[in-house]
Amino acid sequence: MSILGSLGRNQREAIGLLQIGTFLEYFDLMLFVHMAVLLNEIFFPKTDPHTAALVTAFAFCSTYVLRPFGALLFGWIGDNIGRKSTVIITTMMMSISCIIMANLPTYAEVGIVATWIVTVCRIVQGLSSMGEIIGAQIYVSEITKPPVGYAAVSFVSLASAFGGMAALGIAALTTTHGFNWRVAFWIGAGIAVVGSIARTRLRETPEFLNKKSRAKDSATYLREKTPFSNLLGYFLIQCGWPLSFYLAYFYFNSILKQKFGYSAQDIILHNFGLTAVLILQGIALAIMSYYINPLKILKIKGYLFLILMASIPVWVSMSTGPSSIFLLQVLILVFSLNDFPAQYIFIKSLSIHRRFTASSLIYASSRASTYIFTSFGVVYLTECFGHWGLLVITIPLCVLFLMSIRHFEKLEGLRPDKSLRNKDDVLHSQAA
Repeated sequence: MSILGSLGRNQREAIGLLQIGTFLEYFDLMLFVHMAVLLNEIFFPKTDPHTAALVTAFAFCSTYVLRPFGALLFGWIGDNIGRKSTVIITTMMMSISCIIMANLPTYAEVGIVATWIVTVCRIVQGLSSMGEIIGAQIYVSEITKPPVGYAAVSFVSLASAFGGMAALGIAALTTTHGFNWRVAFWIGAGIAVVGSIARTRLRETPEFLNKKSRAKDSATYLREKTPFSNLLGYFLIQCGWPLSFYLAYFYFNSILKQKFGYSAQDIILHNFGLTAVLILQGIALAIMSYYINPLKILKIKGYLFLILMASIPVWVSMSTGPSSIFLLQVLILVFSLNDFPAQYIFIKSLSIHRRFTASSLIYASSRASTYIFTSFGVVYLTECFGHWGLLVITIPLCVLFLMSIRHFEKLEGLRPDKSLRNKDDVLHSQAA
């Protein structure tokens, strides 16, 4: 990509290795997610539709619920030992969990034991993926400068979507051509090992090494903290993606099954198309971030998402075919609430001393709380109010998202050449 042409050889190599690793990590993570329509029947007991919905929500949330504890662990490693060590450890954790799942007996063979083991593996995968994506984003943000840094971090993050799409492809083969699902997890384990070995070529970021060096000589430097308003704003922005992801990939599955007769195979292929749209959108936004302040992009998306959410109940009630639902899901992904492509700005707003810990905790807690609140809340709200129940969750989150964007707009001044990229340099010079 010519946008990254101004980077040095070592920078481009590091970005390439992180992209590959993130792709492999999210291939493994999303393999179970996109095969859940099949694997939930294999590893979970069969129950009535209501209980089945709750079991599905439980399996979905198990990936995210303990992430805050993982954030403390990986945050400490990332802030004290290094960014490089963290991204190597996470890929090895993913490999081990995939090996276990590839050999795990089914519920029919060992009963509830299978359910608990697969849940623990999902938790490990959730912890691993969290440390992975945060480590990669921080690493790239610390070796680049805006505006190329905006695009560079975005392209690394985009690799997770490519991993999800590859997982969907394997899921499609499994359900439509009789491909053994256990082989898919063996493939996931193998590529995670490859990713770990490849990342040993990475060098620690100069910004992190400088931080460790200065910390030994300056007590004032160590006491620098991130304003609470930055932490809260970043948290609220991160809460948007769990909502968007759940609505796009899970909420409409029951409608496609019950109203339009979709099978598990049909849903997987349907979601494959959605992921292709997500990747195209991500590429477009990453390129745009080089020329347009990313916060402006997020602001426009936020307002369009708000309008879209208000129209969902009417849209669904008027839908006469799966193509109408697909279009709605596409729009949810295109205008989704998330931090992409402005991750660089949010990461740089955090003090380098606890940058990994803070960003990991925000990432983990926002997803754990919002996924639980969204997936379980939607089950009960839609039972009581139909599709109108979605507005109870979506409208407040949209408003909070836009308020948080406004906070960071004030910090940035909406001028790319006055970015927070120089914040650490200013603090260093003051401490000196």
